[in-house]
Amino acid sequence: MVGESTFEKGMHVRRTVLGDAHVNKANENLNEFNGEFQNFISNYAWGEIWTRPGLSKHNRSLITIAMLIALNRKAELQMHIKAAFNNGVSKDEIKEVIMQSALYCGLPAANEAIHTAEEVFRENKK
Repeated sequence: MVGESTFEKGMHVRRTVLGDAHVNKANENLNEFNGEFQNFISNYAWGEIWTRPGLSKHNRSLITIAMLIALNRKAELQMHIKAAFNNGVSKDEIKEVIMQSALYCGLPAANEAIHTAEEVFRENKK
């Protein structure tokens, strides 16, 4: 793990999962209104949860994709499908998560997820 503080560790994981371009853009858009929220994300989500040793980043990506399908959060789903490739997740694994989600989250949610995944694949030439 890189960094001493929870924030530093979180920023390291955030960069390895989401990529430097995504994190740099978020940092460029920091302002008085969103700064505390961005700090919260880096500390709590990335520094405390994504750094826990109980699951690999690969498994965390798959679980996150499934939960975002269930919640129907397209923008976050797009971001985490793209990020999943940084964690070694394959297109076939993403497809299997969507199929599993169809069973437990419903066909409309899985249908939206299929279209969202295909958009990400096209944009990222996967």
